[in-house]
Amino acid sequence: MEFSPKDIKWIAVDWGTTNLRAWVMGTENEPLHSLDAPHGMATLGRDEFEPALIALIGPYLSANVVIPVICCGMVGSRQGWAEASYLTSPCAPPIGTLTTRASVKNPRIAVFILPGIKQIKPADVMRGEETQVAGYLQQYPDFDGVICLPGTHTKWVHISAGEIVSFQTFMTGELFSLLSYKSILRHSIAADGWDSAAYLEGVEDAMSRPQSVAAQLFGIRAASLIADLSCANARSRLSGLLIGIELAAARPYWLGRNVALIGADAIAGLYADALNQQGVNTSMADTQKMTLLGLAAAKNSLKDLAN
Repeated sequence: MEFSPKDIKWIAVDWGTTNLRAWVMGTENEPLHSLDAPHGMATLGRDEFEPALIALIGPYLSANVVIPVICCGMVGSRQGWAEASYLTSPCAPPIGTLTTRASVKNPRIAVFILPGIKQIKPADVMRGEETQVAGYLQQYPDFDGVICLPGTHTKWVHISAGEIVSFQTFMTGELFSLLSYKSILRHSIAADGWDSAAYLEGVEDAMSRPQSVAAQLFGIRAASLIADLSCANARSRLSGLLIGIELAAARPYWLGRNVALIGADAIAGLYADALNQQGVNTSMADTQKMTLLGLAAAKNSLKDLAN
């Protein structure tokens, strides 16, 4: 540890379904150290959250000092540490005064959990992504347009006047995983390798004929059997078809609007390529940076955190 415990002012936590990520934060809201553990919400009972957190951050806590811990993500779900009720869109991303304080036994921490956001019609929810959106708006307060957050469950979020106006979730990443590993296509799909031309062709085919995607998916299997379609080409085409039907459905979000992508470079890059093919220019932002900016904004809006 290259810093003193006195340098630690608070701890930022992004607690998802499968992973726990934490950052030890200094005075200027800059991370001094990052930590992670495979102890996501799905693996823990309610009384196991605090021990899992202490096991991770315990070495950075000092006796007789209460460290604020600001959390976002599935830790605030009904199955999480403490349920943080949803805000209802349209709304601004949540700030620190809207957090739920979790009950703790360890006197060295004070834990605050940010709420998610729900949309009544059409029904939709998010937990964690709203903090990334908050971070993006901290950096670009005048942004007006759409933020796309690619991932297992991709979110398209319409932003206007600093508010989340509406949003829509697509299970594209999960569908890719299911089709790649659980369907007949598993015999044709490579674990890695990439063909950009096959990917963009899949995007275009799906957007122009979304009603035929189910047939085109089986066509991947058929082509691998009788037309020597390579496994890398099959993987790329599958991704293109799935992202293509997503873009076709999400057209009201991205058409004629500014589009920002928040996500890992690999997956965000695929969305950027597909949108560029449609004549849409995009900007990209780092997920971790946006998460930390959002958590820092929440922390800065709270007073007397440890009291």
